Amino acid sequence: MPGGRPKKWNTEQEVNEAINKYFASCERPYLDKNAETVTNINGEILMEQYKPYTIGGLADALDMTRQSLLNYQKNDEFFDTIIRAKRKCEVYAEERLFDRDGVNGAKFNLINNYAGWSDKQEVKNTVTVEKSPIDELIKSIEDIKK
Repeated sequence: MPGGRPKKWNTEQEVNEAINKYFASCERPYLDKNAETVTNINGEILMEQYKPYTIGGLADALDMTRQSLLNYQKNDEFFDTIIRAKRKCEVYAEERLFDRDGVNGAKFNLINNYAGWSDKQEVKNTVTVEKSPIDELIKSIEDIKK
């Protein structure tokens, strides 16, 4: 195949369906204290997330590497779909920052996988140096020598 191997995914719809299946696989029915499925007033089963949303998991669900996922993002046809899925993973990680058990992993994930997150503190230090009497004396001596 000229220009490399054929694309794994040909349409945005195919990718979107696979992404939706991935996120659905991270959820399970919510159970009450009696281990019974909980439904809302419309009779729909309430779901709970039991597995984290990750970029690696997303790439795996699409049967590709993380780098391939990022490469698909560069394609105009898939850009919005991939960005939307990555944003959902990012929001999950950001929410874990408020969870005592998940904060370190979430922090690492955000810093290393998403633009705009950093663990560096930037310190701006401005120092004003006033001339000391000694500096004035040296300047005067230099002026005299001239």
